[in-house]
Amino acid sequence: MSGPAVRFDAVGLKLGGVEILRDVNLSVAGGAIHCLIGPNGGGKTSLVRCLLGQMPHTGNIEVDWGENRTIGYVPQFLDFDKALPVTVSDFMAMVCQKRRPAFLGLNKSNRRLSDAALDRVGLNGKRKSKLGSLSGGERQRVLFAQALIPSPALLVLDEPMTSMDEVGAAVFVNIIRELAADGV
Repeated sequence: MSGPAVRFDAVGLKLGGVEILRDVNLSVAGGAIHCLIGPNGGGKTSLVRCLLGQMPHTGNIEVDWGENRTIGYVPQFLDFDKALPVTVSDFMAMVCQKRRPAFLGLNKSNRRLSDAALDRVGLNGKRKSKLGSLSGGERQRVLFAQALIPSPALLVLDEPMTSMDEVGAAVFVNIIRELAADGV
């Protein structure tokens, strides 16, 4: 199994009259690890957001999907009020459940998915912890766990190792290697 290939053809982006991206042409093979490297403010996150459909752009972005048309996404950081009484489990419920309100908690099948994802990133013991009490690296691992829940064919990571310590970084790298071996 191999994840989808992605092709950027003459992609451009302007924000407030400022040209952020111009004539980006790029082909990304499926089932492999690829990295965008560039200076701060160089448009990497903007290109990712174009791929995710979050930014209006010119040109064309094509994704050669197979049967699984699911994207997992880990943003650079989670911007939220740290004083909110949201636990890791509450956050995972918001991600997992489409029809059931998050305040009712996870149903059994989603609880298993959430626990497996948190366990995979080494945070199952933090389910009852307040999201705002976690370190920046632990919050990144929670975001990574939520991106794994839909079993994505394409995993898009935007500076995912921001604030991670050595242990978190090692967990992250191992999971990425496993996913790549599985064709994600």
